[in-house]
Amino acid sequence: MRKNLLMVSLAACCAVILSASAALAADNWLGTWKLNAAKSKGGPKVQMLKFEATKDGIKLTSDGVNSDGKATHGWYVSKFDGKDVPWEGNPDADMASPKKIDDNNYENTWKKGGKVSIVAKVGVSKDGKTLTVTQTGTDSKGQPVDILSVYERQ
Repeated sequence: MRKNLLMVSLAACCAVILSASAALAADNWLGTWKLNAAKSKGGPKVQMLKFEATKDGIKLTSDGVNSDGKATHGWYVSKFDGKDVPWEGNPDADMASPKKIDDNNYENTWKKGGKVSIVAKVGVSKDGKTLTVTQTGTDSKGQPVDILSVYERQ
């Protein structure tokens, strides 16, 4: 009886872990992406994005060089459910609210001081090799933002 209860408990735990892993793995933007500046319009000239599954959600880390030539580093962790999460290192936002649309697309509303600053739409190509980000809104300097960034999977 105890042996059967132990086996059922182990099987249930494995099922929960595997289903959670499968749900996160379905987010096709997971992985490392390098900016292709030649295909991009506006924004940084050098940038790497890394999306990784963690126990608290998906962590996005970005490292690059901004248009002023300064090194940048930012990150947040989100469940991609549209809820606000703190965004460290982004001069145009202190909060992010990424919301998954489907396995290949999500939308991220950026906020600075409680006000929407930029909306980013992110999509992965059907072949999974390209990630495209369009950003519209207003940056921290009050300038309009209309950026197209194209990244290649590493």
